[in-house]
Amino acid sequence: VIPDHETQDWNSEKPEEYAGIFHFRFWRYGEWLDVVIDDQLPTRNGQLLFIHSKERNEFWSALLEKAYTKLFGNYEVLDGGELAEALEDFTGGVSDTMNLQKMEVAEKMEERTALFERMKKEMDRNSLMAASIPATSSEEMEATLDSGLVKGHAYGVTCVKNIHLEGSGLFGIFGREKMPMVRLRNPWGQCEWKGAFSDGSPEWQKIDKNDRSKIGLTFEDDGEFWMTFEDFSKHFVNVAICRVVNTSIFSLRKTWSEGIGNGEWKKPGSCGGCINNKESFLQNPQYAFDVSEDEDEVMVQLMQKTSRTKLGDDNETIGCTVIKVEENRRYRIHNLFYQEVLNSTVFRNSRSIFFRDTLKKGRYVIIPCTFKPDIEGSFLLRVYTSSDNSFKQLTHDQPMKSFWQCFSREPVLLTRVKVLKAVGLEKQDDVGADPYCVISCEREKVYTKVVKDTTDPDFNSSAIFYRRNPDKSPIKVQVSLSR
Repeated sequence: VIPDHETQDWNSEKPEEYAGIFHFRFWRYGEWLDVVIDDQLPTRNGQLLFIHSKERNEFWSALLEKAYTKLFGNYEVLDGGELAEALEDFTGGVSDTMNLQKMEVAEKMEERTALFERMKKEMDRNSLMAASIPATSSEEMEATLDSGLVKGHAYGVTCVKNIHLEGSGLFGIFGREKMPMVRLRNPWGQCEWKGAFSDGSPEWQKIDKNDRSKIGLTFEDDGEFWMTFEDFSKHFVNVAICRVVNTSIFSLRKTWSEGIGNGEWKKPGSCGGCINNKESFLQNPQYAFDVSEDEDEVMVQLMQKTSRTKLGDDNETIGCTVIKVEENRRYRIHNLFYQEVLNSTVFRNSRSIFFRDTLKKGRYVIIPCTFKPDIEGSFLLRVYTSSDNSFKQLTHDQPMKSFWQCFSREPVLLTRVKVLKAVGLEKQDDVGADPYCVISCEREKVYTKVVKDTTDPDFNSSAIFYRRNPDKSPIKVQVSLSR
C-alpha cells in the first residue's frame, strides 16, 4: 500500500528533499494501481476533518485515506463501506464476511466453537480480521451502546486465543480451564468494552501474572480491549476475514495454486441468471478446474467490477454454482441432467461472494452468474487449491478442427460413460488392493482416481468422448489393481 515508505517519510536531516507528494498502491480486480496525491488535507479550525492519528505530527493515515478517496472519487463514497472491500483493496487478499446473527453463534455452542477455531487458525496464518455492529439508520451511526461498543465502527481483531484461568472460583463459574477470548481495537482510540474482562475489571485478577505479561496486557485508554468469545458472539454482528493467499513456490509456509478469470455477463447469450433459470443458466461463462489431491480445501471468490463513484448501492446480486463433471471435460456444459450439481453460493448484492469447501479429487466446473437473467456486467473469478488446478475458461461447445485434422471426420456421436463401483475384486495383499479404472476410446484414455486398500471400490467417475468412428472404435473399461 505504501511503497518505499522510508524514502517518502519526512527526513529532518534533509528537509530539502521533501516534495509534498506521496505515492500509494491499491489492489483493484487483480492488479495493483498507483495513486499519487499532494499533501493538502481537509481541515476545519485547524483540525483534520476525517481520519487522524493520535500523534499530532503523524499524518500517514490521513494521507492514505486521501489516496483511497481519489481511487473512488470523493470522501462521501467511503462513508459506510463494507469491511471486506477495504481489506481486499489494501492487501489483494480474499475476504469472507459472516453474519453472526444468521449463523446463530451466540445461541449454538457448536457453531461458536467452530467459528472460534477458524478465527484462531486464520490469525495464526496472519489473516486480517475486523468486526462491526451495523447502524441501521443515520441516527444510529456512531451511537455508543451501554456495552461501550459503537455502532458503525470497524473494530480490528488483533488476537484470538485460549487464555488459561487459575484454579480458583472461575472453574466453578465457567466450568472449563481455558477461556476462548479475542482482543479488539477501536481505531478511533476511544469508547471501549465495559463488560467482563474489560480494562481494569476484576476478572483479570484470576489470570496468572505471567500469562497477563505474555499477552501484553495493559490498561490504557487506547481503544484496545479483550472480550470472551461468548460476549463477542453476542454483541458483534458482522465479521470479515481477509486471507492474504500465499502463491509463492519458494515459500516455507503453505502455498496455494491460483486460477484467475476475467469475464463478462453480456447480451445476447452470456448472462443467463442463476440455476433457477433452467433455459438460460448454462449460457453464463463457465470455468473448469481440477482437484488433484484425494481431498482438498478449495476457496472461490467471485467479484463484480463496480465503479463505486456514486452514493447508493450499485451492486448486482451475484453468486456461483459448482458442478462435478467428467474427468476429461474440455468443452462447455449444455445439459445438467447428467451432471452433479454440488453447491450454489448464497446470492448477495455485494461486491464479492466467497465460497470455501472440501472437494474430492476430480474435475469441476464453476459458473459465475447474476441472480436474474439479462443483467450485464464484468467480474473477476479467483480459485485457490493446494495443488495445480489447471484452471481455464471453457469457451468452445465442441472439438475444433486443427490443421492436422482438416481431412478427418467431424464427431458424429457424443458418449458419456460413468463408472460407479466394482465388487469382489482380487486381493493383492492382506489388506486388499488399490484399484482404478481406465476408460478408453479412439486413442483417448481417462483414468479414474485410485481407491486405496479395498476390493469393493466406489469410483463414481465419468468420462465424455466426442466420437468420429463409433462403429470401429468401441469404448473399453479396464479395472487395474495397482499396489
